[in-house]
Order: sequence, then C-alpha cells, then structure tokens
Amino acid sequence: MERICDRDNLNRAYRKVKANKGAPGVDGMTLDDLAAWIATHKDTLIASLLEGRYQPQPVRGVQIPKPGGGMRQLGIPTVVDRLVQQAILQVLEPLFDPTFSNSSYGFRPGRSAHQALAAAQQYVAEGRLIVVDMDLEKFFDRVNHDILMGRLARRVPDKRLLRIIRRFLEAGLMQDGACLARQEGTPQGGPLSPLLANLLLDDLDRELERRGHKFCRYADDCNIYVRTKAAGERVLASLTTFLETHLRLRVNRDKSAAAYILDRKFLGHRLLPGGKLGVAPQSLARARQKVRELTKRNRGVSLRRMVTELNSFLTGWVTYYRHAQCRSHLERLDEWIRHRLRCVQLKQRKRAKPISDFLISCGVPRYLAWILANSGKGWWRMAGSPPAQHAMSIDWFHRLGLVFLTQRHADLQPS
Repeated sequence: MERICDRDNLNRAYRKVKANKGAPGVDGMTLDDLAAWIATHKDTLIASLLEGRYQPQPVRGVQIPKPGGGMRQLGIPTVVDRLVQQAILQVLEPLFDPTFSNSSYGFRPGRSAHQALAAAQQYVAEGRLIVVDMDLEKFFDRVNHDILMGRLARRVPDKRLLRIIRRFLEAGLMQDGACLARQEGTPQGGPLSPLLANLLLDDLDRELERRGHKFCRYADDCNIYVRTKAAGERVLASLTTFLETHLRLRVNRDKSAAAYILDRKFLGHRLLPGGKLGVAPQSLARARQKVRELTKRNRGVSLRRMVTELNSFLTGWVTYYRHAQCRSHLERLDEWIRHRLRCVQLKQRKRAKPISDFLISCGVPRYLAWILANSGKGWWRMAGSPPAQHAMSIDWFHRLGLVFLTQRHADLQPS
C-alpha cells in the first residue's frame, strides 16, 4: 500500500486517468474537477488508503448493445475510484503480468490482438484445423468474488489492499435510480477489472498448458486448436466441467463449439486453411451497418462532414484488418460506399434544376444532366446511373478526401 500511495505512482495514475477520459460516475464529478478535488483532499485520500479505510462509491451502471445481440453491462466508477484503481493497477501489474501464460494476450502491456491472431495462424498452419471456441456467458458479471480474492491473497500479503479490492468488487451498481448489491462480477469499466479477469483465468491457462494444448486467449475469448473433431469435442466437454466446477464460471453451450476453423471467428477474423487470415462475415456486416448509420440521407449534415466522420471509422477499421486477405471485400465496400455518397449528394440538391446544375458543373453534357434530373427515378437508381458516376467519379472522391479501403489496405502492407 505504501508503494500505491507513493507520490510518483499517484501522479502517473492521475495522468493516465486523464488521458483515458471517460464519463463521470454516480457523484457527477468530471475529470476536469479531479485536480481541484485532489488539491483539497489528497492527504485524506492517502491516509484512508494507508489505514485500509478507503470506501469506494457505487459504480454507475450502463448497458450497451453487443455486436452479436444482447446487452453488455458496464460499470463506470467515479473519477476518484478510477484514480485509486489505476494506482493499484500500476503496482500489481508488474508483479502479476510476468507470471501469466504466454498464450494470454488480452489487456496486457506489450501484447495485442494481432499477436494472438499470429499465434492462431501458426497453429492452423501446423494442421490444427479444428477450433474449440469457448464462450463464457457474461464472464465479467459472473466472476466469483471468493475465488478471485483467494487467488489475490496467494500473491498479495497486504491485508489493507485486499480489503480495498474486495470493497471495489462489492461496490453497489447504481442503475435506474436504484443501488443494487453485488455478490459476484467485476463490471467492465474500471482500470482494475482486466487485470483481475486475467488473474482468475490464469487457472484456465495453466490447465490448458498442463494438458499440452495449443491455444490463444484474449480476455474471456479462448480458442483451442486441435487436429480432429472428436478431440475437439472431448476438450470442450472436459473444459466446460473444469470452468464450471473449479472457477464457478458458466459456459454458454449455445455459442461454444468444436468446429472447422472456417465456421468460427476469432477477434473479428476468420482463420483460413494454410494459416491465412480473412475478415469474419459478422465483422463485414457490422462495418456495413456503421457505414449506413454515418451515410443516412436524412442526417442533415454536409457531405464533407459526413466524409470526415466516415474516414475516421474506415481508417481505424481497415488498420485493424490490415493482416487479412480481403481485397475483393474491400473493393465491393468501396464501390458501395461511393454509391451511398452519390445518393447523399443528389438528395441534398432535392430538385431537378440544382441536380442538373451540379451534374453539368462536373462535366456531364447538359441534355444528359436534364434527362437524369427529371427522370423520376429513386435516389439509389439515380446514383448508379452513368451520368452520376461520370460526375462523381473516383477522382471526384479523391478530391473530396474520401479514404479508399483498398488503397489504404495496400499502403499498410509491408514493402
């Protein structure tokens, strides 16, 4: 606890919390208010930590939609609680992380999703074409406090720290005006939750290593690679028993399976025979849905602003999938995006004369521009017509500054 309360550690924690931004907790205090609060209450805060008296406030419950359907429960701690959790994390992580499995990649310094995918590619290249895809049902909501605290107590001798971490785990969840007590779970949203999750699931990693399995785990997303379907089904059954009896975690039997690699996804990707990567169909569908939201014709924003927002999303998306073989998918996405933006540009002109004037200004012959503007076709058909494509050509989109997925993906490939 003395190391946690060290001035340099607390200052680093403050800078990290500020950099991470985030919404206020139940007390309404913002990150802008935190510096003034610390200046007044710093000594009281440190004393309460050193004496083991620190009492966290309830977390603010927020539910967000999950990509695959359903809702994910988030718990947003107050900014002061986030500061304390970050200070604890900075002391515990260097102690715990070196002891974790090399096959664990999620929420660890110096490790990433792409490293997990690279390891999975290697296992597939070796001929392990069956994947045991383990789905833990509401993992962060099901963490057993007693089991987790037992794992912590093995490594942390400071009773003051253990008491405070237990209070963080048991802090109430404020949602819809009511404060709900929590006997299990460590809601996502606090700096400490990922480390605690990795600590608990380290037991799973050790069991898999003891059995000699080849696996990749990213937080609660765990894939084990085997050579035959029969072996995969045996592994799935035995690991389900291990998780439910040893760690009191619940395996989602509907979403877990032992299947051929092409039938499952891992971290948004699909593994291909030979160890290559593709983009999972679900990921492509989510990308299209996001583009639909950004390019709605009734959004009431200028085309340039729409392109700026679209570029921000497309750049991050294609950068994440830079190692995937997906040129044909990206070409189709590029064409579809340009078609949608042509729709927006035409609809924003609304009437025949502004439409024809725009087309003429882009080099379309006058008679063709008027024929299209007065055609009475729907916006989608108009946008796909030769005059519209001539006016809003690929060069026109380049001048507008639109990110082209195929070009950006190619630029990201090693030379």
